[in-house]
Amino acid sequence: MSEKNYLELKDDGVPIRAWIKGVKFEPEAEKQLRNAAQLPFIFRWIAAMPDVHTGIGATVGSVIPTKGAIIPAAVGVDIGCGMAAVRTSLTASDLPENLKPLRTAIEAAVPHGRTDHGGPKDVGAWRHLPERNRARWAALESGYNAIVGRHPKIARNAHPTAHLGTLGTGNHFIEVCLDESNRVWLMLHSGSRGIGNRIGTYFIELAKKDLRNLISNLPDRDLAYLEEGTEHFSEYVEAVGWAQNYALANRDLMMAAIVDAVGSTPGIPPFTTTNEVVNCHHNYVAREMHFGEEVFVTRKGAVRAGRGDLGIIPGSMGARSYIVKGLGNPDSFMSCSHGAGRSMSRTEARRRFTLADHEAATAGIECRKDADVIDETPAAYKPIDAVMAAQKDLVEIVHTLHQVVCVKG
Repeated sequence: MSEKNYLELKDDGVPIRAWIKGVKFEPEAEKQLRNAAQLPFIFRWIAAMPDVHTGIGATVGSVIPTKGAIIPAAVGVDIGCGMAAVRTSLTASDLPENLKPLRTAIEAAVPHGRTDHGGPKDVGAWRHLPERNRARWAALESGYNAIVGRHPKIARNAHPTAHLGTLGTGNHFIEVCLDESNRVWLMLHSGSRGIGNRIGTYFIELAKKDLRNLISNLPDRDLAYLEEGTEHFSEYVEAVGWAQNYALANRDLMMAAIVDAVGSTPGIPPFTTTNEVVNCHHNYVAREMHFGEEVFVTRKGAVRAGRGDLGIIPGSMGARSYIVKGLGNPDSFMSCSHGAGRSMSRTEARRRFTLADHEAATAGIECRKDADVIDETPAAYKPIDAVMAAQKDLVEIVHTLHQVVCVKG
């Protein structure tokens, strides 16, 4: 690839290669990238994706390769958060004119949202765990018991069984989409729920404690790291790997429930799912080979885009989404963006936009149109077309999807 589509930022630390041409780039996000670039264990450079925006400690939309250490806050607290999508044999003509019963069926099949402070009456948790969820939990249970046996605080208010196969809140969603040929796809976005949050939060604080004599030297306390070879490092790698597996299982179970819900909706004919299936993380850490060396690659709001890898890049709840195939660009450590990326904070979105704005932006889509989702309104995100143009050397588009039903947590 002769053309370099990124901008290279240089400072005291390693370079930052940023795929930001034509998209908004916050000064705060740039500062966070420069902070991370100063750490002594960064491998070669940091890559910033076009959906880059300010996070906690590390920037959302960044790819951080490391040798000998991992930054728990760079992985974050929604460990294994990602996307899943499957194409069905249905076409647009198979869908009923009134899509509200379809949205209602999906909402009834998958617990979503959060009430009761996540307690026993939480609407976003299972009261009675479905049998297939029990079977999936059985494969995860021994790993969970080993982790909380050493770190019992992780188990407090985690509810891993009740949350398995549930959506959550915020920017998590379920969508029914049509592709460029009017074929029906089912798509969702979620992660490791409460238990991932507990594991992430616990090890972020543990890293700060372990580094207490050196933390004042860090450009940001949230960049506290765990060093390879230490007890807590190996325990974090075990726990984060388990949480990533939990997140995959969570998405698989939800997708199965969604397929059942669509199949039970009056007016929709019998259908099958096809072999076009994607299930990918975009908040995670993995051991990978790059430039002939084994490194830890932390993708905080980024998707692996090795040559031929399938990924999902969603737009906002009123814009297109994409099924993509990776081009294996080594400059980005074989990564691409995980979505459009926020262009403003949730608080700013609630201040700036009205319910009428949101209704206009989501016209023609069967979704919630109430004040509680204003912070997710399409205008709070970067334009997905600009984001895709900025990473044309990272992925190629396989399918273009447009949602007709959207369920938000």
